[in-house]
Amino acid sequence: MRVHKLTTLCLTGALCFSFGGMRAEASNLSTLGEEGIASVMTEAHTADPTVDEKVIEELTPSEFDGICIAQVNDYVNVRSLPSEEGEILGKLYDESAGTIEEDVDGWFKITSGSVTGYVKSDYVVTGDEAEALAEEVGKRVATVTTETLRVRNEASTEASILGLIGEEEELTVTDETEDWVQVSIEEGDGWVSKEFVDLRTDFVQAESKAEEEARLAKEEAAKEEGKRKAAAAAAKSGGQNAGLGNGGGSSSGNAVASFASQFVGNPYVYGGTSLTNGADCSGFVMSVYANFGVGLPHSSSAMRGVGYGVSLSEAQPGDIICYSGHVAIYCGNNTIVHASTAATGIKYTSPANYKPILAVRRIF
Repeated sequence: MRVHKLTTLCLTGALCFSFGGMRAEASNLSTLGEEGIASVMTEAHTADPTVDEKVIEELTPSEFDGICIAQVNDYVNVRSLPSEEGEILGKLYDESAGTIEEDVDGWFKITSGSVTGYVKSDYVVTGDEAEALAEEVGKRVATVTTETLRVRNEASTEASILGLIGEEEELTVTDETEDWVQVSIEEGDGWVSKEFVDLRTDFVQAESKAEEEARLAKEEAAKEEGKRKAAAAAAKSGGQNAGLGNGGGSSSGNAVASFASQFVGNPYVYGGTSLTNGADCSGFVMSVYANFGVGLPHSSSAMRGVGYGVSLSEAQPGDIICYSGHVAIYCGNNTIVHASTAATGIKYTSPANYKPILAVRRIF
């Protein structure tokens, strides 16, 4: 249930808009006095006690007004003109969103991300259908704004603590009330006060030609850097392959998975980076990769941007698997090794998608 802060609208103003046919009389108190207005309000409430909420809901624009969402196999081109002769400015990917600026003969002029241009109306949904779809494809995100966030089992400061999350971590929101949000962490879904997080709704947006070229160049550079680091790691290990994994992937990736696995059974410690005395999830991944000469951030959210992305179906031993408020190392055979919780310590988990995966990143 998503709750929006719309309940502070003025009741008198709401009634003025709701009962438009009575506006003239309401503005002329000489013909309809205060008792008459009060009588109208009383009658409305008598007929339907929830009239205030209904009026507010009708008068308040949806947060997704004007949105369009692509429904295509891969992407639709965004063009400079409402014609297939127009220059391609960028790509609007499947289920990515834009704002409609204009409707032109079977084309929509939209703005999405940094791209403004035209897409064929056949490839996007709009109106009520788009607003309903936006609830599904938009990702509600809470960014932690305090040094250590206490995630609780119930939406109350008196509730027991489910887990701890560090500042600037980004968590997936699973439910929302007026003052609290429910977020997903490794220990489960728990509640945090809105006082300690910044909230936003993320959509995939169009990518300009320049942005696509920059992304591809960055990924290629990351792959080349991975090869260099893999060669250095292989030299350091004497070229020995890991015994753990699914037989696929690089020798360095398998070595990462094998090295990480020797610490299974060691403790989880919030904020820790010691593979023997205790580490948290990102501290564990960071320290494992440090053994291979790779520096990574001590943040599960920040690790979603390291190396380059691959799909889960392409995952190989050594890849980094990112979740809401959590991160792990892929071992192969649909299994991860990770510093899970204070109760379980460092352990294996299978399947790897035991909870929604936000990203799979490859270093080697």
